[in-house]
Formats: sequence, C-alpha cells, structure tokens
Amino acid sequence: MDKLQITGGRPLEGEVRISGAKNATLPILAAALLAEGPVAIGNVPHLQDVTTMIELLARMGVTVTVDERMCIEVDASTLKECVAPYELVKTMRASILVLGPLVARFGQADVSLPGGCAIGARPVNIHVAGLKAMGADIHIENGYVRARSGRLKGARLVLDTVTVTGTENLLMAAVLADGETVIENAAREPEVVDLANFLIAMGAKIQGAGTDRIVVQGVEKLSGTRYDVLPDRIEAGTYLVAGAITSGHVRLKSVRPEHLDAVTAKLIECGATVATGSNWIELDMRGRRPRSVDLRTAPYPAFPTDMQAQFAALDTVASGVGTIVETIFENRFMHMLEMRRMGAEIRLEGNTAIIQGVERLTAAPVMATDLRASASLVLAALVAEGRTDIERIYHIDRGYEAIEEKLAQLGAQIRRVPN
Repeated sequence: MDKLQITGGRPLEGEVRISGAKNATLPILAAALLAEGPVAIGNVPHLQDVTTMIELLARMGVTVTVDERMCIEVDASTLKECVAPYELVKTMRASILVLGPLVARFGQADVSLPGGCAIGARPVNIHVAGLKAMGADIHIENGYVRARSGRLKGARLVLDTVTVTGTENLLMAAVLADGETVIENAAREPEVVDLANFLIAMGAKIQGAGTDRIVVQGVEKLSGTRYDVLPDRIEAGTYLVAGAITSGHVRLKSVRPEHLDAVTAKLIECGATVATGSNWIELDMRGRRPRSVDLRTAPYPAFPTDMQAQFAALDTVASGVGTIVETIFENRFMHMLEMRRMGAEIRLEGNTAIIQGVERLTAAPVMATDLRASASLVLAALVAEGRTDIERIYHIDRGYEAIEEKLAQLGAQIRRVPN
C-alpha cells in the first residue's frame, strides 16, 4: 500500500490540465450497455473507479478495449450474464448504475447492493421505486437487487429526494421504454447533462436535462457512437483551492468554468483573484492569506458536497472563523479529525463545523477516510510545516488522476512511496 509524503510551505505556481470527469465517465460506461453497436468513449480519466467499472462490464461478457490514450470501446453485443457481483460492487457505489440499462435492454439484472465511501447512507430505494413504476418486477434478496421485466413502460416519476445516480439510472431505463417518461425533481448536475448528451448521440430523445424535469420519449433501439467525457469540475475545484491555500498562482486548462460558479464565487470571497475564458480558469492569491468563508452544501447548482472538505482545509489556515454546514451526507466530517492532528482548530456540532483559522499547520501522520477527505489532507499538507505522511491513499486514486505528478508540476514537494 502506497502513501504520499508532502513537505509543505511552497506557493503553487503554473498550469495544469484537468482530466475527464469520473462522475460522468461511470454512468456513460454503464449506458454503453444500451447500444446495439460499439461505443467509443474519449477523455476518460485513468482512475481506479473507472478500472472497476471496466472490470464489471468485462465480467458480464461485454467486450471492452482500451487504447494507450484511455479511449475506451465498449461492445455490449457479447454480453453473457446480467450480474454485478458483490466483490466488484462493494468497492464502488456507482456499480448500481448498470441496473437501469440492464433491465431496459436485456429485461433482467442481479445487482449487488453497493459499498463505496463511508460517508453516509445513500439508499437505492428511489432507483427501485422508479423501475417498479415502469413495470419491472423487483425483489431485494441475499444482498442483491433482482429485477425482471418485459419492455419497460413510460411513467411519471417523482423522486423523493434529489439523487444523481437515481436520476441517471432512471434516465437510462427510460430511453428504451415504451412511451413517455417524465422524471420530476431530477438532479441538475453537469454529469447528468453529459449522460443525457451521450444518450442523445446514440439516438435517445431527451428534453430538459439540466433542469429538475426531464422528459424522455422512448425509442426502439440505440446505436453506437463516439463521445468525449466532459472535464472534471471537482478535480478543477481542488486545484483552485490548492492555489488559494498556498498563496499561489495556478491556471487550469481543459475545464468548463461555468460548472464551477459556486466554487469560484467562494474563492473570490476568500480573497483570490479569478479570471476565466472559454476553457480555462486562472487563480491568483500571491502575497495574500485567504479569508475564512462560510458555506452550506446543497445539490447543483449550489455549493457541491464534493468540495466541502477542500474548503474546510482552506478555512483551517484562513484569517477569521468559517462555518461549514453539510446537508447531503451525514458522515462527511471525518477529515476534520485528521486535520486537528495537524493543529487545526475545529469544533463539530452535528452537521456543522466551526473552524477558527490558525497561522500555520504542522505536519503529522494522517489517514484518508474517503475520496474527498483525502484531497483535503493533501491540501492541508501543502501548507503544513514539515513533512506529512498520508496513508490509505487508494481513496485518492479513485478520483484524482496522477495527483502527485500534477501537484509536482505546480512546484509542490510531493512523492508517492511504498508503505
């Protein structure tokens, strides 16, 4: 098991390219099951979660080929079994995304209930209720969702809560259903829009993606296509915070600034100068200490829960007191306890963290507890005095492509070493 060693104290300076979005790649890979011809997917990030999804498709008998540029071709015509086994699903919650496509195209699915990050309950009942409303027969037994169906029927689906994977699963099921499906209270995230655009490229009829009401006219079949995944807004946000927390100057390329409005607004509030173009963002914090910011997580287009931990790190060394309210996941403050080991002054009250900024953090051995928490520990280590060792970095590898190389490119003292 590897760990990261980071010696803090250097302002980051330079340019970095943002990878394709993990949270768009995974549903798009699942949606490739719907196509009757081969599908080619480009701008795919080289991440552990992507590898897991490829393994899952291959386990089902799907033909998957990957070239040296991480362009993935998926041909579902060779599928042999509609089973997503526990040993793969337990490592990644997004495996549940094969449920909708399998039921819609092949009329059956046995999908293990998921595992993934330990950041709170994320029930699949909304996925199940939606598929039942479309005519699927579903039972949960022995830890598996077992679904059987003829051709699904269009339905009006009102989601109890805003759920990204729930919206995606039901959207994928609806494209091959008979008639019209309306998804109310749909998630509006850019990754949902990217999935819809991919489905449209294969021949689906979808309107309203990016709003809370998506309307789908079912079609008989979908065909193969070539599609590039959108850039990763969470990776982009993380590198912007890295620039701000180190009083540095960073420029991101291959990015969509309009997907980061809530994040850049908070960075400007904390004292950074931010400039944007059509596909780049530049942040300048040279010579300044960040100011504390208050934030509250909420579904897109509000402040993303996946950026909460990174801003918590920023607040630990900012001037003033910052309050962070987490409304999406109930266990998403575990990184706070690790940052306390580095000298952060944090008080937790339920789903609220009150952070009193300190002049400096000090290095300490810390342990990553989930994907975004591990990113926050990297950020804290970049400004801590001394060398910080971060253990259990397999979490980081699930969501950040070559993080040590990209940070080193910006001047960070960082290396990956075997434990």
